[in-house]
Amino acid sequence: MPDTSRLAFNHNPLDRGANSRGNAEWLAQQLACPALRVVKINGDRVMMAGESLSVTPDALSAETVFLGHDGQGRPWAANRSRAEDGLRDLRGLALENALPPEEIGILAQARSLIHWHERHGHCANCGAATEMKDAGYRRHCAACQTDHFPRTDPVIIIVVKKPGHILLGRQAGWTAGMYSALAGFMEPGETIEDAARREVFEESGIRLGAVSYVASQPWPFPASLMIGLHGEALSDAITVDPKELEEARWFSLDEARMMVDRTHPQGLWATRPQAIAHLLVTEALG
Repeated sequence: MPDTSRLAFNHNPLDRGANSRGNAEWLAQQLACPALRVVKINGDRVMMAGESLSVTPDALSAETVFLGHDGQGRPWAANRSRAEDGLRDLRGLALENALPPEEIGILAQARSLIHWHERHGHCANCGAATEMKDAGYRRHCAACQTDHFPRTDPVIIIVVKKPGHILLGRQAGWTAGMYSALAGFMEPGETIEDAARREVFEESGIRLGAVSYVASQPWPFPASLMIGLHGEALSDAITVDPKELEEARWFSLDEARMMVDRTHPQGLWATRPQAIAHLLVTEALG
């Protein structure tokens, strides 16, 4: 079983109250609870109180999203913040381990839901204004009676293997020396395996055989689910798509270990431990 304890966003402890959140009276009680904790989201930024997460309730709005109850029974909610001061980038907070992993997991849920509401104020079916329902897990169009629900976009991310080697790539805009697993969004009508084979071939020209699941990671930028995989190569000649990658190459297992340990003589490294790509590399090394 892969050790996912270091992955960011994977440790959300909340009971989301799915069977109760459609009850308006119940929801009002949760939002009036003295123990209520409210996180404030502005794009990819989060309101902080010094080095801690800001959770003091302010003026709740009709667009306040209920998140769930923690292990102490405290309700959590999320609001869109229009403030500019006191905000920290969520990616930075996660990669720096600046908050407890449970709070980072809660923020993934909050950021994804707030982003969805900001972009679905009007009905995609008829264009009329929509209203938030079910504590933030549905928007309803009274004009045409269409219901809209938050979406999660599945992304495959894969380390390709051949005997003694793994395939990693890098994009031009990445930090110098960083290599990672290949990744891409799934398309309609694809299985996870089909998407993995298509993406790897499009980006690197490598044909895949067997594809196996390793682990997953929520990625709230804005609302993706990273589906971590290993794939067995059927070919080894690389043809890079320059629109997708700056480079893709085979690394020996010994070289990949040095990249994981940050001891590579050329300063190459294999992503950060908080990202699922790092887990996929370490699992591929055995």
